[in-house]
Amino acid sequence: MAFGWIDEQAELRRRAGLVRTLRPRPADSPLLDLASNDYLGLARDPEVTEGAARAARTWGGGATGSRLVTGTTELHAELERELADFCGFEAALVFSSGYAANLAAVTALAPHGSLIVSDAGNHASLIDGCRLARGTTQVVAHAEPDAVRKALQTHDGPAVVVSDTVFSVDGDAAPLAGLAEACRAHGAGLVVDDAHGLGVLGDGGRGAPDAAGLAGADDVVVTVTLSKSLGSQGGAVLGPARVIDHLVNAARTFIFDTGLAPAAAGAALAALRLLRREPERAARARTVAGELHTRLTAAGLEAVRPDAAVVSVRAPSPEEAVAWAAECRTAGLAVGCFRPPSVPDGISRLRLTARADLSEGQIERAVRVICETRP
Repeated sequence: MAFGWIDEQAELRRRAGLVRTLRPRPADSPLLDLASNDYLGLARDPEVTEGAARAARTWGGGATGSRLVTGTTELHAELERELADFCGFEAALVFSSGYAANLAAVTALAPHGSLIVSDAGNHASLIDGCRLARGTTQVVAHAEPDAVRKALQTHDGPAVVVSDTVFSVDGDAAPLAGLAEACRAHGAGLVVDDAHGLGVLGDGGRGAPDAAGLAGADDVVVTVTLSKSLGSQGGAVLGPARVIDHLVNAARTFIFDTGLAPAAAGAALAALRLLRREPERAARARTVAGELHTRLTAAGLEAVRPDAAVVSVRAPSPEEAVAWAAECRTAGLAVGCFRPPSVPDGISRLRLTARADLSEGQIERAVRVICETRP
């Protein structure tokens, strides 16, 4: 029978407690949201939603084609200029998603004969980029510059080091300065995914590379998403102009994909301008994350100290993590639930995301629910 193996796989997932289901949410959900990646609370901001609506009215519902045909509008170019300027890089290139941006950066910058050194904790999009690239990938210990240095010493040709800046599971930050030092000692490029750093870290939310003093470096390429702190959708690659020109000519997820919808570009641009005016939002997101961690650990829970806006709370097992998240939802709190295979270390967790717009009362409520529903 065609696809008969699917039933066997489904049964194995069920037995392991790893079944995933879609849960459509209403527009007016009553849940307190600590599950989304809307770190700055901008997804529903009137200025951001008006930016989306205005762009749709002006440019239409879709980009109408790939970026090299009809899919590049003046709005896309404006967003790229302002993103690059805000983050401190020479140029930027916008993609339809952060996933597509990561695939583009890794595959286009790691040709045949090159070495890719990849952190063991990297996001799936970076991992898939490594798999699709023609270079050889070597996975190294998580957040260990010495391991990166040793890997680079085994290769004489072109090399690139690939890492998240803030890892999505535990919310810990990569040692960017150490990684850059290891790269420069061997003439390697550094490609970092700042999906969870943009809008939270750096001067006024300019990102982890800004905080590490790497913004604008000619050997550093940064990918970002527009779907987290900027409350929109899409992704971008930032870096030297010659790297961006290379991606325009060589990155398959740019060349063969329809351009980012104008509404998403308009929303992201509005959010970026709002963040420029209100840089204190970035610090507030970090403060909320710190408060959540402090109060949860004081209550006896095991939580990883956050370096940005992600707070990870460990659960005893996949089944208990799912049940815990469900109990939270019943009590009016939405939290993330990470379990294998989404977590590289096999440890299941509740994943909480701090938001800059959370009030003191909402923080207290979230901590109370999590503690009262613990397994």
